[in-house]
Amino acid sequence: MAILGFIGQFLTLNELAILAMFLTFIFMLFRGVPVAFALVGVSLVFALIAEILLDPFRAAFRDVIEFDRTGIDYQRFGAVAGRLFGGIVKNPVLVALPMFIFMGLMLDQSGVAQRMMHSMQKLFGRLRGGLSLTVMLIGIVLAASTGVIGASVTLLGVMALPAMMAQNYSKPIATGTVASAGTLGILIPPSIMLVIMSDQLAISLGDLFMGAFFPGLILGALYIVFIVVYGLISPSSMPAPENREDISWQAVKEVLIAVVPPLFLILLVLGSIFAGFATPTEASGLGALGATILALANGKLNFKVMREVSYSTVNTTGYIIGIFLAANFFAFVLRRYGGDEIIEGLVLSAFDDPYLTVLFILSIIFLLGFLLDWIEITIIVMPLMLPVILGLDLDVPGFDQVRDPSIVWFAILAAVTLQTSFLTPPVGFALFYLKGVCPPGVTLGHIYRGIIPFVILQLVGLMIVFQFPALTTWLPSVAYGD
Repeated sequence: MAILGFIGQFLTLNELAILAMFLTFIFMLFRGVPVAFALVGVSLVFALIAEILLDPFRAAFRDVIEFDRTGIDYQRFGAVAGRLFGGIVKNPVLVALPMFIFMGLMLDQSGVAQRMMHSMQKLFGRLRGGLSLTVMLIGIVLAASTGVIGASVTLLGVMALPAMMAQNYSKPIATGTVASAGTLGILIPPSIMLVIMSDQLAISLGDLFMGAFFPGLILGALYIVFIVVYGLISPSSMPAPENREDISWQAVKEVLIAVVPPLFLILLVLGSIFAGFATPTEASGLGALGATILALANGKLNFKVMREVSYSTVNTTGYIIGIFLAANFFAFVLRRYGGDEIIEGLVLSAFDDPYLTVLFILSIIFLLGFLLDWIEITIIVMPLMLPVILGLDLDVPGFDQVRDPSIVWFAILAAVTLQTSFLTPPVGFALFYLKGVCPPGVTLGHIYRGIIPFVILQLVGLMIVFQFPALTTWLPSVAYGD
């Protein structure tokens, strides 16, 4: 009784239930339970507790601990299935998800990236640090045409690391370049993470795509400047090849021939959105068709490739949609405990300054990036933060054209933060993607040391976007102004 009284001084039973839900969910993840099963299992158990067990408990200890009984409304509980399968599966925004996944996977099979690597290596490989520049430029192009982190990091690692090792590049700088270039895919449109954020935050996907354009280019430019400066400061880390030849017009021509097709695909997708010729969902279909045509033109399209790409697309999409359904079920039970209001109150009470509150939320997202994949964070955490951001008095310019400019700004900040967490040792996801394809002799320690300067650059880019919100809202105002 005394223990319950002590707890009741600090937390209500609702707050304890919410804390227990999150801790139980994290515990199940560490036990290896699949995310979707963990979400549904935790939701069912705590729904049962709320409906059956807590009522007599509350009656017995009502003078000691506060509990606001919400219970489970079975009529609303039964309507969850209709919302999940009607509101999510039929969502027109989410139709773009499998299309962009298909586009990225088909580009991996089309040989476009390999052709770019081969031609750019001829052009830039003769320069000091040329291979690093090649990897970074290809990473930017891949990011704007695939939007899938794991695919970009793995592909760049397989293509570039052996050549960089053969040219005696420093292992840390080689691995850091590949990992950072590959993670640009999470931010530069058409990122599939932005597709999901658009649905979860109820904002325009076109606004998010256009809003991420400048921040993505800023990060890419920071990387390139760092590589050039680092090559001048430490030439032994990125040596030029021993037998250097003059750059020929033939090498320039090969680069142009290799780069034009993916650039045309980017123009087809983003250009059609920017010009208003197509919605993001329609543009995703154009991108999928364009990637298939590129594979056909390069002689890489056959039944086996089509089967593998289609199977991987369905598998990945099913995984994401499964988490969507489970997370919505989890959110339903959480709201029955009053979780939205409690979390909103806790976050808003942390700081009086609204911009400090935004930084506090970003730090939570950053830390969660060590434990959860971006899919879980985007689907579970972002909707909980939406009412918090809407409740803050943020002076984000919308140029009288962008609806909810503060949400667009916050979404891009969250995307950059997640990109940073994916690169940060010791558990950044991109680092383990890369380790799986590293040549012999490249250790996790090399990767950790190499990624540190790029993480610092990420934080610099994050602060630039934080200080200048117009970077995320000006382009959407031009593209989608009424």
